[in-house]
Amino acid sequence: MKSLTGFTGIVAPLDAANVDTDAIIPKQFLKRIERTGFGEFLFYEWRYENGVEKPDFILNREPYRHAPILLARKNFGCGSSREHAPWALGEYGIKVILAPSFADIFYNNCFKNGILPVALPEKDIEVLFQKSNESPGYQLRVDLENQRIEDSFGYMAEFDIVSYRKDQLLKGLDEIGATLQSAELIDSFESAHKIFYKLEM
Repeated sequence: MKSLTGFTGIVAPLDAANVDTDAIIPKQFLKRIERTGFGEFLFYEWRYENGVEKPDFILNREPYRHAPILLARKNFGCGSSREHAPWALGEYGIKVILAPSFADIFYNNCFKNGILPVALPEKDIEVLFQKSNESPGYQLRVDLENQRIEDSFGYMAEFDIVSYRKDQLLKGLDEIGATLQSAELIDSFESAHKIFYKLEM
């Protein structure tokens, strides 16, 4: 998993609430046994019609095709708990999702896959939609270390994140990688436990 530090990127305004995981990655693509290859099917039924791109969908338009920041409305990632949704988003190139709220399971799955979900007050989300719509190609600076987002025009908002989640993203660690950082302590505990168990026998 790649580390996520500070970066500046274009914001793609997806003006939709209650975006569920079936919209993010439709069920017909869940038969794949690999963990990769889902990016091309992201928002498939919104992006395509009979295999042809829909020109009005935000990610089919310039300059949003490769925008690393997705802006959306409340309850993003609702529906089924499929982890394929953040797989698809991450492989497509989405690094940060800004929304007023997220479905709990989706929110946690994002961190496991190197994506930063940022919950902001609705008034801030509204401001960002306005800025994005008025200035195509609008960019934000994401500063995970200091837990804030800002633009070049004076806008700034701080966000909350659990410290261990922040640490995982900064170091590019999933839960297994974070656990392996304590491998020596785990091995030491296991060795001591075996000795204690033998003495008890």
